[in-house]
Amino acid sequence: MINDKIKSKVIGINVDVATTTVAVVDLRGNIVAQDTIATQNYPNVNNFVEALSERVIMLAENNGGYESIRSVGMCAPSSNYLTGCIENSPNMPWKGIVPIAAMLRDSIGLAVALGNDAHVTALGESSFGVAHGMDNFIVVTLVGSGLGSCFFSNGLAHLGSDGFAGELGHTCIDAGGRQCSCGRKGCLEEYVSTRGILQTARELLEANDAPSKMRQNTALTLDDIAESADEGDSIALEVWRYTGYLLGVALANYASVVNPEAIILTGELTKYSGRMWAAMEEGFVQNVFGNIRDKVKIVVSKINDSERNVLGASALAWKVKEYSLFK
Repeated sequence: MINDKIKSKVIGINVDVATTTVAVVDLRGNIVAQDTIATQNYPNVNNFVEALSERVIMLAENNGGYESIRSVGMCAPSSNYLTGCIENSPNMPWKGIVPIAAMLRDSIGLAVALGNDAHVTALGESSFGVAHGMDNFIVVTLVGSGLGSCFFSNGLAHLGSDGFAGELGHTCIDAGGRQCSCGRKGCLEEYVSTRGILQTARELLEANDAPSKMRQNTALTLDDIAESADEGDSIALEVWRYTGYLLGVALANYASVVNPEAIILTGELTKYSGRMWAAMEEGFVQNVFGNIRDKVKIVVSKINDSERNVLGASALAWKVKEYSLFK
């Protein structure tokens, strides 16, 4: 019997610490509709999956019907594509090993694929962004809580034997340096993240008696540091120089191992990248393997931050084997 019923939409879900976004996405990558729920309102993961399932079903029924949905792709921090679990996330409200893909699949009766934010971001860039047409590239996510990455090799995401490849944020940039939430010291994300940049500012303010408007602010933010740097504040300028240089060194080491066509920077912290760019280039050029020095492009993503992960999750959804209780 010939089956000519092709399902034309998927669900893309981005689970963040504060907010979970659910979107219906069509074959061309258009976001047909989306909605959000407050992740932190559900400290019990079973209650979260129940609320998420209700939102998925409602969005699907209101936008072409449930029967038009092929599958679901989900993005969440500390997720493992190979197991479908959120594993020991330090930031999410649910601790330990959480089999969230299987839980959602059992609840809604559709195939569910799960990836971490870096993996899903890379899929989004490959399908809809500046990596379109590239087979070998690195995506680095610069977000307030940390730093992650994923690299494509010969057109496929490299996930590693256990699904944890690409943990750039937990590579050591300063042996014996700052304490990291992972338990080790000197990890890159303790220097290139919101908390890392703020710590750099505090350390420089303590070590330098030069005048700085930042001293007047007891609740310093990255915007405060950016504004001070734009006004010529020497300490603020050094904060961005130091941060950019360390990031450049880390990217040089990464590129020397992987030999990518491009490194794509994504995430909320890229809005400050202009202030770090010269120092980042310096750190990269000084430390990358010479034979590839002039061949690797470093670019900032062009995809809207609010759409990147749901689009990447939708790309993941198209890759999972179709399954439905309602065929």
